[in-house]
Amino acid sequence: MMEKMPLSDLIINGVSGAGGGTYDNVRIDGVGKVNGAIEARSFKGNGHVHLNDDVKAIEVECNGIMNVKGSLRFGNMKADGLLTIKGGLSGESCALNGMINVKGDCELENLTGRGGFTVGGLLSAGKVEFCLQGQSKANEIGVESLVIRQENKGVWSKLWSGMIPKLKPELRVGIIEGDYIDLENTIADIVRGNVVMIGPGCSIGRVEYRSKLTVYPGVRIMKEEKISE
Repeated sequence: MMEKMPLSDLIINGVSGAGGGTYDNVRIDGVGKVNGAIEARSFKGNGHVHLNDDVKAIEVECNGIMNVKGSLRFGNMKADGLLTIKGGLSGESCALNGMINVKGDCELENLTGRGGFTVGGLLSAGKVEFCLQGQSKANEIGVESLVIRQENKGVWSKLWSGMIPKLKPELRVGIIEGDYIDLENTIADIVRGNVVMIGPGCSIGRVEYRSKLTVYPGVRIMKEEKISE
């Protein structure tokens, strides 16, 4: 029986490009471009990274700007910077410090961090704990647990957010469904859950809850309805 050959590594330093393939480790430092799909045990990108196809890795780490023209699949990802995914995003755990833009659906077990996110389709997750530092959007969110907070910022940040709408820390979404929902600075058409807490800065069209609803004084909700178990 023939032994499997060990996988090679893909290393890019400076300004360079490479082809896709199956690797053990992929590391890109600088300005790197990869043509073709990538599958790897570990993927690390530092700088400005362009990936022209799908990416699949057990561990993903990104620092800087990364553009993926396909889909991104991973086990665990730590991202610090700006990510743009033209396809879908799926993985176990994502820790984000920055901004992420997913054109398709986003399926995660855990999403934590601060910054902002835009999901063109459905954001499906087990647990989401996110602190808003900029405008975030999703067509629909389906979760077990969702906690959205606003970053506590100084007077200069508040001034800039008033002048530039994209810097305003708020979440805009069509429908939110989950078991436990705790929101701040969220604008939504429908919020549907078991335990629902609507905090400061929210504007909700309709809230449907099964067990408990808590509403911060002064928050605008057009309609509230307790539904059967």
